[in-house]
Amino acid sequence: MTLTDPKQNATHVVLSSHSRQSEPAISISWGEKDPLKRGPVVGTIANKSDRNVIGTHGGSYTVYRALSIASGNFPSDHRPDLDNTEPTVIIDPQPSWFEKGRIVSLDPWGAHVNLVYRNFLDQGISIQPTIAITQAHLTLPEIHEAIKSKRLSVDGDIVTENKDVRVTKIAIDPVWHLPSISDRFQIKESTLRKKLFVETGGMFPELVTRPDLEIWLPPIGSSTAYVFGNVADLSNPDKELTCRVHDECNGSDVFGSDICTCRPYLAYGIEDAVRTAQRKGVGIVVYFRKEGRALGEVTKFLVYNARKRQPDGDSAATYFHRTECVAGVQDARFQEFMPDVLNYFGIKKIDNLHSMSNMKYDAIISSGISVINRIQIPEELIPADAQVEMEAKKAAGYFSEDEAPDIEKLKSVKGRNLKN
Repeated sequence: MTLTDPKQNATHVVLSSHSRQSEPAISISWGEKDPLKRGPVVGTIANKSDRNVIGTHGGSYTVYRALSIASGNFPSDHRPDLDNTEPTVIIDPQPSWFEKGRIVSLDPWGAHVNLVYRNFLDQGISIQPTIAITQAHLTLPEIHEAIKSKRLSVDGDIVTENKDVRVTKIAIDPVWHLPSISDRFQIKESTLRKKLFVETGGMFPELVTRPDLEIWLPPIGSSTAYVFGNVADLSNPDKELTCRVHDECNGSDVFGSDICTCRPYLAYGIEDAVRTAQRKGVGIVVYFRKEGRALGEVTKFLVYNARKRQPDGDSAATYFHRTECVAGVQDARFQEFMPDVLNYFGIKKIDNLHSMSNMKYDAIISSGISVINRIQIPEELIPADAQVEMEAKKAAGYFSEDEAPDIEKLKSVKGRNLKN
């Protein structure tokens, strides 16, 4: 296939986001200790000749950007002005950044663009950070209640006088190194590339036509880490570390839907992370955009209807079965990528892990991070309608200090119907 330079014909469609088939001008050597030898990730569209990755920055937001450009509200050749955008906290390079296979789904140098790739920027190469770090205050009613109940105190440092919580926020866009991902999943890279190409409807031809391009910026959501206390202490195994790894649930997390335990567990994890920071440890909560077990919210709501309309009503005995009937699988999250964020911070040990999921626990342990204690959600925080979920998970082998329910108990645990 001969590619035509789009500058010669603005109406010509090029079936590649790269203007030439030769090797990219700037190569990437994944895992190289020297960032200049490693090379920057260049996924901007402003100058296609500089690009060295498949896809573009912004994940799922690229579609909105394209719409804005098409409507004439956004300049297609925009180059980010990165003055004063530097991280408020510098994440020092960790040994895990350079250990083969430890980090495969994010760019550990993604927050350091202004610091280590300034010479490329000065040459006019448009590089966009894939990690951003800032400071913020959190205002949560659950934290106010914890203070009122004397589970937390106002210390003026972590918890301010007006009961806000000081936090460092780290936003992380996905950057996939395809050879390392194929190794982690123990499949051939060619098979991985073909499946990614086919199952996205052929969105990225370079997955199968450009094996020399090893980096893909997938059109999915980002993740965000919230750190309570000193960020540098995350890599210090002598410091107590409390962690909650949380997968997105918009209905519960934002709107307080009571059919699941997501917001109560998230809020309890934040509270315990704050408490750990107050006793001179460090807390971290990582929020992953994996709505509905990575099946999406539409699928999740369809499952809700199927559960509550079945002849025997919403029952813990059929909790996972109804999901599989609708979606074809109980869970599509594949937690193999999740520990990459923890390895980015150099975490070696988690003293208190707020998660009942064995998939998450096994992935963390397999990545070389030790876990001392696992903490389940307290019984009093489980909404009545979420007992279906909780008992089903205990029966399925999720971590719990309680005895796993038998089939008769599962049948007896019922949720509300759709009218109540």
